Amino acid sequence: MEDPSAAATSPRRLAVLISGEGTNLQALIDAQNTSSLPNTCIVLVLSNRKNARGLIRASTALSPIPTAYLGLQPFLKSNPGKTREDYDVEVARIVLRAKPDAVVCAGWMHIVSEGFLDVLKGTRVLEGEEVLAREIPVINIHPALFGQFDGTHAVERGFEAFQKGEVDELGVMVHRVVKEVDRGEPLIQRRVEVVKGEAIEAYEERLHKVEWEIIVEATRIVLDEVQPPLSSDGSS
Repeated sequence: MEDPSAAATSPRRLAVLISGEGTNLQALIDAQNTSSLPNTCIVLVLSNRKNARGLIRASTALSPIPTAYLGLQPFLKSNPGKTREDYDVEVARIVLRAKPDAVVCAGWMHIVSEGFLDVLKGTRVLEGEEVLAREIPVINIHPALFGQFDGTHAVERGFEAFQKGEVDELGVMVHRVVKEVDRGEPLIQRRVEVVKGEAIEAYEERLHKVEWEIIVEATRIVLDEVQPPLSSDGSS
């Protein structure tokens, strides 16, 4: 259902970074311009993997979304002498050109460097690009509670720890991205039920359903900070 405020104000612009299947992206696609994410359009989906299914989700959406691909190893191979941070800055350049109000890392399997964040904060101005009027917030979804299982393979590590009795709860969060991996301020945390002796696939199914909810809720939080909708519920 289209939100009535969408025509009354300029849409909030969202860039989404992905690496794979794109189910979290799909949640955002489905939520844009509804009461869950009013007056919002996704203006870029960027992947660091060429065969990411999320790129197909974007290009075949009811209103097709522009996509981009930039892989780390191809970038380094075609730019001798360049570094991982140079790659991150180039990703930031692509993002900047889409003029987003916020950036969501939705299954982006690449740890961004401080250089990427400096560009989006506006403290580093890239040659040939406009000076930012304000910082572009960056958020990330991580399948663990804050401070519990930072970094990669958090689902597997958390599930194993629970089954061994090393932790008594698991969950998922969306947090602001800072240079320390998965240590930014949580915008939303939610616990996910986990059962002793169950298969990890059963836990993952419940986890993903929660992810699809909170990635939309957290995205609305940061967009409302940048450009609030007409009223608190997004309606006129």
